[in-house]
Amino acid sequence: MPSPTRLRPKRQGSSLVLLLGLLLAITALPGGEAAAKTVRLMAFGDSLVHGYGLPAGETFPEQLETALREEGLDVMVINAGNSGDTTAAGLARLDWALADEPTAVILELGANDGLRGLDPAATYDNLDAIMARFTEEGLPVLIAGMLAPPNLGREYGDSFNSVFPRLAEKYDAPLYPFFLDGVALEPELNQPDGIHPNARGVAEIVKRIKPYVVALVRDAAGGAQPAQVN
Repeated sequence: MPSPTRLRPKRQGSSLVLLLGLLLAITALPGGEAAAKTVRLMAFGDSLVHGYGLPAGETFPEQLETALREEGLDVMVINAGNSGDTTAAGLARLDWALADEPTAVILELGANDGLRGLDPAATYDNLDAIMARFTEEGLPVLIAGMLAPPNLGREYGDSFNSVFPRLAEKYDAPLYPFFLDGVALEPELNQPDGIHPNARGVAEIVKRIKPYVVALVRDAAGGAQPAQVN
């Protein structure tokens, strides 16, 4: 019959295996650390995202992150806006932006294309290439649409305005039709240039787009995020 001293190492080894198995099981549970990952939401756009003329804390990404966290969502909003960017400029810096490793994206580009009267076909092609890359990376995207300035005429406006619904249909992506909805042409919600929202204008944008963003964040988190509280 084996002596007790020879049995003791076997019992210790078995206990260690059981302990390791228990730790692994706990980590894999829905409430464990592995299941709680912050959604890295990249706002990829132009000056409307970057925060032209706004003080720290009042930009679109900052106000949006605050609003989402107030809903109980675990999210960090990355400011990937660059003032003056056209869709071509956005496409050119896409690799650099993706280095921030987002898990979801709000795509807001096209305003400068419209202001400069650039060819809507080129705007579509640039955004199409950007969306294709996001799709390749497996990133859920909310497309924030834009409208052409009315002074460019109906033909141009119809062509430009159709760019964003066409992209949303092609990529089966959610579309927020007009990023400046409720803010454009409202003097009290814009800076003196009449183009860029002030802090109150950004707050209005955040309020209106938030339900779309909540759905995007939940999609990126695989449904693990809390529901929106109205």
